[in-house]
Amino acid sequence: MMKSTARIVSLCLLLVSMAPSAAERLAVYTVNYPLQYFAERIAGGQAEVVFPAPADGDPAFWKPDAAAIGAYQRADLVLLNGADYARWVAQVSLPNRRLVDTSAAFAGRLIKTETGVAHSHGAGEEHSHAGTAFTTWLDPQQAILQAWAIKRALVKKRPQAEAEFEGNFAALESDLRALDTELKNILSNARGQALLASHPVYQYFARAYDLDLHSVLWEPEAFPAEEQWNELAGLAATHAATWMLWEGEPLPESVARLEQMGIGSLVFDPCGNVPEAGDYLDVMQANLARLRQALTGGAQ
Repeated sequence: MMKSTARIVSLCLLLVSMAPSAAERLAVYTVNYPLQYFAERIAGGQAEVVFPAPADGDPAFWKPDAAAIGAYQRADLVLLNGADYARWVAQVSLPNRRLVDTSAAFAGRLIKTETGVAHSHGAGEEHSHAGTAFTTWLDPQQAILQAWAIKRALVKKRPQAEAEFEGNFAALESDLRALDTELKNILSNARGQALLASHPVYQYFARAYDLDLHSVLWEPEAFPAEEQWNELAGLAATHAATWMLWEGEPLPESVARLEQMGIGSLVFDPCGNVPEAGDYLDVMQANLARLRQALTGGAQ
């Protein structure tokens, strides 16, 4: 019995000694939360994954200060979303050999957007969504390709941990495929159905599930101006939507007025930033539940 116990203790000590120390872990920096989540799932204890953007803004339009840029420059890997996301990257000097464009595998399928009206989110700076649609991860099949790019980059940096990375990636891929299957089941009867979006961030989501989606430029925390309501009324004449997707919880008065027009409000959080509770998959499961309730009346 004592020999058996000694062997167990020795094995535990061996496993502890094999685990990388804080000093040995890879330093991985990302430009949004989905990439941080994917990288943490794949890397396990082999890396410290950092996403330094503040929690109260849209990371797509965040501009890091000098200290944050220095941290990105020192990182072992910098995970980029591609698709014109985090445009500050083009304005600073980052080591090319450490940059990973996670959307490179589907670069030919990126969606170009029309010229957008300059606007701001809350206290953020003015910007537009012109150029390229960037919420690539809202198509789970593309998210899998982004996760695969992360796994490949980690393997190149630490080949001795390849088996760990492969196993962790397989588990993440399985979760993302399950998410895709659930979305297909819920949205199969919504193909071609007219829908509205409060913001132009659902392009890949709409393409993946063949949705007839038209976007406006409304903010959840602001009541739209009368001009915006008039524009929506004109749009409704040709695009008879019964639901509007919102990035966040809209104001009750906005919900009420939309209901007067026969349009329901449905929150579908793109999860570009760290959620207040839970993780990426928790947010997507909550999105699924709201979609199911709205579009199928809660039927499984």
